[in-house]
Amino acid sequence: MPVTVTTRIGAAPDAVWDLVADVTRMGQWSPETTRCRWVTEPPGPREGARFTGINAYRGRRWRTECTVVAADRGREFSFDVVGAGFLNVARWTYTFRPVNDGCEVTETYTDRRGLALKIFGIATLGITDRDAHNRRTMTETLDRIRVTAEAPAGAA
Repeated sequence: MPVTVTTRIGAAPDAVWDLVADVTRMGQWSPETTRCRWVTEPPGPREGARFTGINAYRGRRWRTECTVVAADRGREFSFDVVGAGFLNVARWTYTFRPVNDGCEVTETYTDRRGLALKIFGIATLGITDRDAHNRRTMTETLDRIRVTAEAPAGAA
């Protein structure tokens, strides 16, 4: 089952989408992703665009390769993650729904790892419950995005 976290943000869906879809800023918000870099030219969020991510947890670092599968400004931003160039890891999806005072943002993690990769992950990172771990980090990520999106103009 996918892991889903939703929060309300006092900003327009397009503005929040712009923050999320600028993957080069993800290191500001995520407690696990330290940085991302576009590898396709021109850089930027569009279907088929690729970027790399660097992640860290408990002194371990790893690299992922990501491909954008949905880039619908103000509505959805999704990407697939692979490790070692071919191992399916996850799909991350952000959806944006307008509400009276801004938008509701939902972040969804869908685990796509096979059993061997799950066991390897437990052994190397010590995360026995990846869903609970991701729920915590997703909540923190969305809270940090909310703070940035709701900051006075020029502070973001």
